[in-house]
Amino acid sequence: MNNNKVVLDQGPFFHGTKAELKIGDLLEPQHLSNYQDKKSNHIYFTATLDAAKWGAELASSSSKERIYIVEPLGEFENDPNLTDKRFPGNPTRSYRSKSPLKIIAELRAWERHTDEEIDHMVTSLKKLSEQGNAVMED
Repeated sequence: MNNNKVVLDQGPFFHGTKAELKIGDLLEPQHLSNYQDKKSNHIYFTATLDAAKWGAELASSSSKERIYIVEPLGEFENDPNLTDKRFPGNPTRSYRSKSPLKIIAELRAWERHTDEEIDHMVTSLKKLSEQGNAVMED
């Protein structure tokens, strides 16, 4: 019998946010969500730079956009808000965990999406919200 657990993804993993954090800090669930006015039961992260950029750009704050390289400290699962709901499979390599993520580095240089792309995404998300379809499964 094989007791080895299947690892969904080897990473590297990223977390996009506007929070100013330090190397060694832990990102943990049960903090106010970047995207909804409630505490989140999970901490979300991705293995694609593009998804991390969206996380930083769409976070609700006027602070500087940041992308951190993170290490999951426990088990994680596919993010059900994206996997199969919006994108069949998990092409965005988006995950969530109830265990902390450890900040191991900050990605200092990265290219933002264009203002037009961000405006389009914000408009699309607002439309989903107005239709009642922006509810996050947390």
